[in-house]
Amino acid sequence: MVMQKSDFKGVLPALTTKLTPSQDVDFSALAADVKFQIGAGVDAIIVCGSLGEASSLTRAEKLEIAKTAIAAAAGRRPVILTIAEDSTRDAASLAAEAHEAGIEGLMVLPAMRYLADDREVMAHYRAVAAASPLPIIIYNNPIAYGIDVSPQMLAKLADEPRFVAVKESTGDTRRINETLALLGDRYQLLTGVDDLALESLVLGCVGWIAGLVVAFPHETVAIYRLVREGRLTEALEIYRWFLPLLHMDIGPKFVQNIKLVEHLARGTSPVVRQPRLELIGAEAEHVRAVAQRGLSTRPDLGKYGL
Repeated sequence: MVMQKSDFKGVLPALTTKLTPSQDVDFSALAADVKFQIGAGVDAIIVCGSLGEASSLTRAEKLEIAKTAIAAAAGRRPVILTIAEDSTRDAASLAAEAHEAGIEGLMVLPAMRYLADDREVMAHYRAVAAASPLPIIIYNNPIAYGIDVSPQMLAKLADEPRFVAVKESTGDTRRINETLALLGDRYQLLTGVDDLALESLVLGCVGWIAGLVVAFPHETVAIYRLVREGRLTEALEIYRWFLPLLHMDIGPKFVQNIKLVEHLARGTSPVVRQPRLELIGAEAEHVRAVAQRGLSTRPDLGKYGL
């Protein structure tokens, strides 16, 4: 089954990649994560993203992670693979292999390492789109990756029907209005910055590619559903409780931050793969303090009747 445009809505967790103490991928823990997230009401599963430590995973590991997630999802939710390769050739061939493996959608970044110009970025995206029939989320994160897929570039790419959605991670909510003003509903806009999520949903994003959802899926889903129902005051109650935790999604050590929060909330592995190292000292203590405050003041979601 190939995803349709309407499927790129809701809460889409970008899963962490669980590792053993020896930094090997823990596939059984990955399968458990997928089942846990689906049980909490998320709308799709994203694997091997930035939070999933894509840069330190091998191609074989990415495909095995994809297959494990598909098996665990068992058709209940679509699984999306992130394409973040150094070359366009590698990105296109991975997209083709992902389709053969049963992946139902792709989230695609510009090619890594080289800071391409606009023409090169668009050529890269078109080559990946030509490699499989899968629908594509264009991942735009100029802060982290140095390349901005502007609304004008999106307009030039709009003739390719496989480009279905945009992960909006510029950190500037004005970009949502600019994109909608230029392109209307041509693309589904998905917020990709956790601590701008509610604002982005109000402005017109129809989905939330979330990070802290890995530790707090029920709260993330509740915020999304309340916003969609127009119950903003109630959504804000949860969101303002959540914000200190959502700030953990920002900065160069966001993977370590979120894995530690997830460990404290769920007991999962905090191990990261080198060159990353687990947090120590003041950094670790700060994350622990924020997580413990959040856990001790966790809202009662039952009162919202969701």
